[in-house]
Amino acid sequence: MDAIQRPTATSGNMAADLKPTTNATEKPKPCCVCKEEKAARDECMLFSTAANPQEACQDMVSKYRSCMAGFGFNIPSTDAS
Repeated sequence: MDAIQRPTATSGNMAADLKPTTNATEKPKPCCVCKEEKAARDECMLFSTAANPQEACQDMVSKYRSCMAGFGFNIPSTDAS
């Protein structure tokens, strides 16, 4: 009978399948980017005296969305259109 040939495990190939397929360091966490834009947006929304804070703070929300998009995050619009 012929013996079944199995590949030899080496330190080089043992962890080959365990490595992540994407580089996690390329994209930062969403909580760590656009902090100033987020703070300005939140302050506007929370302390606005306008009847419709979403309308009044649209500029701040747009700046925050643009900043996040620059880092690869897609913030969906909550417009009820």
